[in-house]
Parts: sequence; structure tokens; C-alpha cells
Amino acid sequence: MKFLRNLMDKQAPLFKKGGKLESFYPLFEAIDTFNFTPGKVTSGAPHVRDAIDLKRLMFTVVIALVPCMFMGVWNIGYQANAALAAGMTPEGWRGALIASLGIGFNPNNAFACLVHGALYFIPVLVVAFVVGGGIEVFVAMIKKHEVNEGFFVTGFLIPCILPPTIPLWQVALATAFGVVIGKEIFGGTGMNIFNPALVTRAFLYFAYPIQNSGDKVWVAVSPEQAVDGFSGATLLARIAEIPPDTADKAYATAINGMVVNGKMVTWMDAFLGWIPGSMGETSTLACLIGAALLIITGVASWRVMVAMIGGCLAMTLLLNFADSKTNEMMNLPFQWHFVVGAFAFGMVFMATEPVTGAYTQSGKFVYGAGIGIMTALIRTVNPAFPEGVMLAILFMNILAPLIDYVVVARNINRRVARSAV
Repeated sequence: MKFLRNLMDKQAPLFKKGGKLESFYPLFEAIDTFNFTPGKVTSGAPHVRDAIDLKRLMFTVVIALVPCMFMGVWNIGYQANAALAAGMTPEGWRGALIASLGIGFNPNNAFACLVHGALYFIPVLVVAFVVGGGIEVFVAMIKKHEVNEGFFVTGFLIPCILPPTIPLWQVALATAFGVVIGKEIFGGTGMNIFNPALVTRAFLYFAYPIQNSGDKVWVAVSPEQAVDGFSGATLLARIAEIPPDTADKAYATAINGMVVNGKMVTWMDAFLGWIPGSMGETSTLACLIGAALLIITGVASWRVMVAMIGGCLAMTLLLNFADSKTNEMMNLPFQWHFVVGAFAFGMVFMATEPVTGAYTQSGKFVYGAGIGIMTALIRTVNPAFPEGVMLAILFMNILAPLIDYVVVARNINRRVARSAV
């Protein structure tokens, strides 16, 4: 690292004011501060001296994402290898590469599953970082300021919330939309009112619904076809399709599980993440491991998570009490709401984002409860949207400033009432 530090110091005059590469200073500064702590530090009061800066805080979030990404990569390969083992013929560059390496398509081989899954996950990750990171650097050069670190976490979140079979050109287009419309037009990192990763997902959801929702999230094929990977409908989509008043009622899944793409899926399967879905969202267990790290380090608020669970639980119990005969989603127990779709992932990594969420302590309870309630409502009452977490968080992003305003105003009024002045 000392060699790299000396190398950076020697090149610094070229990028500083008056240097030949002055216009590229934001890019140089981003590389410098990514590898090393800032060279300028506070010397005394009234400033707070802390080893944690924005980059280190975001790196903590990325570490918390590792279990989700690891489990997601394995699950992609597992789902694809299981389908190929059933008689499908692999084609495309992924199949050719795996065949040339002699790894095989065995779903019981963890290494084979990880390699196959990585061939889906890594290209999406690279495209997201190249496009999103490139826009961040370009905007910084135009504004002549340092590169914000906001996209560091967003770049990892985007692949986690997308299906593995999504075309890469859609990833590039949606990432550009999410960064520019979701953040840069509001002033950049720390000024955005929406989560950029969710804006990216919302763009794909409404612009290209066939590839990103319902039973086409994983492009299903028959065993006679040659495929570059395999996919089928998500568990949440299958639950929404259950016909009313049948032996396969949604509430029966609380004990017996559910048949998805010809395979019985139990609650534990869904909790561990052995089900089709977006690349980093399927494992509730992995999300909870990340949640523990974020709460222990103080990066994320436990208040938002607890309130989101409580809000969804309360609304689910109310819907279950109605005992609908025409909408089986209303009979789905809370324990299934908790493990299907993006509930756990959204709760841990999306709803807790400090910039777009509520800032006041009591406001966080209201904010989280609102997301949980709306998630249950959108999933059950609106048949057009089998997943409600994304829309619920985006809607509560809008209300977060109002929630904080009301909380602060009430605190002021209470203090005024107690004051003798």
C-alpha cells in the first residue's frame, strides 16, 4: 500500500488545479479516497473526529449484502442446473463455457451451482457499475466537485433486485434512468428523495413488465427446448394465481407448502432461499444475517425493521380475519408474506436507507409501519401487482419528510406548552 500511496502522490499535481489533467480530478480523488482515508482531518473542537466516513459506512452495507449475493448466486445456478439435469440441453455462451471447464450441471454440486450462477450475476453487476459509476464521474466532472460515493451501494443493490435472465441492455438503460432521474436531478447523493435502486427496478417493472414480473420473470421453457439457463414463475406469482375455494388454498401453505414449477416448496425452502426469484432477494435467512450486522454497527435502524414487520403482521391478520372466498391472497398467513417476494430484502436494505427514509426516531416507526401495511395491501387487494414492497417503499419515500415535519412540530408544541415563556 505504501507503493500505491507514493504513486498516487506523484501523480496528484497533474490532477490538481492548473495541472494537465485538472478536469479528471474527480476521478482521481475517487480512486484515492477509495483506497485511503482522507488526507485532511479535523484538528479539534467543535468538530467530531471519527474513523467512519461515507465510504466506510457504505462498505459496511456491502459487507452486509454479501450473504444475500452469495446465496443468490448459488440459487441461480441451482435452479438452472436442476432444470438442465431434468433433460434440457444447455446452449449459449454460459453453457459452452461451463462445458469447456468440465464443471457440469449438477444441482447437488455447490461449486457447479456457484459458477453457473456467477455467469448470470457478474455481467449484470459489471453493467450496473460501468453505467452508474460512469454517470457519477461524468456529473462530478461537469459540476467540478468530488465524486459522491452514493452509487457504491446502489451498484450492488441493482443486481440483487433483478431477475437473472434480464437482458443487459435493459440493465444499462434502467440504471441510467435510476441514477439520473432518481438521484442526480435532485442534487446527487444525500439530496435524493427516492431510492435510486428502487427507481431502477420500478422503471423496468413498468417499461418491460414481461421480463420483470409475473410468470415471465424467469422465462419458462419445455424440457425439449435448448436453453441458456432455466427459469419459471416466482413463488409469489404462483400464490397469486391460486383459484378460490380449492384444495390448494393459500392458507394451506402454512403447513403443506406449495407446488411451484412442478416442485413442492415448503416454508423452510422459501426462508432459506431455494426458490426462483430476483438474484439477491430469495433468502430471508441471508437478509437477516445482513440485518444483524447493520443493526450492531448502527448503520441501519432497527425501528424501521420492527415497525415494518408489525405493520405487515397487523394488516395480514386483518385480511385473514375477513376470510375472503374470492381472493386467496387475503388468506395468506404472515409467515409466508415474510419469506416470499422482496419483503425481507426491502426491509433490511431499502426501507432503512437514511436519505430517503424518516429521520426522527418516532417517525421511523410510522415510516416502517406504513411500508408494512402498504406491502400487504398491494399484494392482496391489487391483483396487477403481486409484489408490493417496491411500490410501498417508494410511496413512503414521498411521505417521509411529512412524517418528520409532523413529529418535529408536535415536539415543538409540547415544549412550548411546558414552557413558561
